[in-house]
Amino acid sequence: MSEELDLFVIGGGSAGVRAARVAAAHGAKVALAEAYRYGGTCVIRGCVPKKLLVLASRFADDLGRARDFGWDIGEPRFDWAALRAAKDREIARLEQVYRDGLARAGVRAIDARATLEGPHTIRLAGGETVRARHVLIATGGVPVRPDIPGAELAITSNEAFDLPVLPARMVIVGGGFIAAEFACLLQRLGTRVTVAYRGGRILRGFDDDLRRHLCDAMAEAGIEIRNDAAITAIRRAGSGFDVALAQGEPIRTDLVMLATGRRPNVDGLGLQSAGVALDERGAIRVTPDSRTSAARIWAVGDVTNRLQLTPVAIREGHAFADTVFGGKAWVCDHDTVPFAVFSTPEIGTVGLTEARARQAYAHVDVYRSTFRTLGNALSARAERMLVKLVVDRASDRVLGVHLCGPDAAEMAQLAAIAVKTNATKRQFDETVALHPTAAEELVTMREPLPDPGR
Repeated sequence: MSEELDLFVIGGGSAGVRAARVAAAHGAKVALAEAYRYGGTCVIRGCVPKKLLVLASRFADDLGRARDFGWDIGEPRFDWAALRAAKDREIARLEQVYRDGLARAGVRAIDARATLEGPHTIRLAGGETVRARHVLIATGGVPVRPDIPGAELAITSNEAFDLPVLPARMVIVGGGFIAAEFACLLQRLGTRVTVAYRGGRILRGFDDDLRRHLCDAMAEAGIEIRNDAAITAIRRAGSGFDVALAQGEPIRTDLVMLATGRRPNVDGLGLQSAGVALDERGAIRVTPDSRTSAARIWAVGDVTNRLQLTPVAIREGHAFADTVFGGKAWVCDHDTVPFAVFSTPEIGTVGLTEARARQAYAHVDVYRSTFRTLGNALSARAERMLVKLVVDRASDRVLGVHLCGPDAAEMAQLAAIAVKTNATKRQFDETVALHPTAAEELVTMREPLPDPGR
């Protein structure tokens, strides 16, 4: 490629592909390099395959209560190999969609690793060098392996999607959303799961009521959660492993999965030679409009460690392309972003937690309701739904919406519109309830909880 490009994108995930396509639509000459598969973590070994496995696992609950609703379905049997094959077919289809989208936009897609050799020069794995007026780094993140003996013996979420067989027992190390999601889905697919978390309760940073509610539901499903469990080593023990703890007896298991977070994927990119600075966490340091410390080198998505969410990365990539090539300057708003945890039951949340709201506002009202949904009305299941609103008493503005139960993520997406537009509790109350639904509880709670400050 002898001529100079307008844009070279390193990374073919959701952020890089969106930026490349939008830039090309604005008339830029664009190439994109991806060393593995197009679609990035979300499509290949993240959000999409994970939710497919989550949906598959929930059939265990549905089949278990089918008789309560009059169905006689015989003895169900789960086939992991069949699910894995179906998942692989869907991922391959989605990857092709990404490739086709780049081709239609006129972006040159290069199946090779790319590294920076200077501010405007990129070297491909085959030896070819390319020059571009602008470079966008969108290489995402990679799983963290803690610095403990035997960490190399464990798998991460990357490998969990392609296990040849499901283990009878698994220890999941970590307490974030990846740990919670895999614990819930694997338990329902037949693996006996123990979650080992060094902190006091999983899902740090989420609303405390959500954390308690989910932990209770996970325990009811048979998942063992060991809090304050610092892992000191992983050792082979026969055909399995021993997970050593700072206190207490080791946990014997068939497989260990590390869900101890993700870090920006910056290794070997040649950032130093191009003058791209990293922050104290190892992420590429960027301004709000995604500029790095090097002129005309930009970065978006998880490699910047702003918010590790695919929709946020996509918006960052789109904003970059519009700003640089479309004559329309804007930045991605990282405030009031909805989150989902696809555990079972799932979490949907947007806005301030109760604890953060009480730190920021003088008087906060909390509305909370727990109830059994109609889906469990005829069964012996104890699982309940949690709906919670956090409201600023002075302005009546709804600061946070927190849900845990069936379709919580779907509800949170719609609630995010209300929170983003500064809707008030009165406006929630004036909205007619849609009955019978779980979501109607959002607009029918009238009495706040007693104020703990009084």
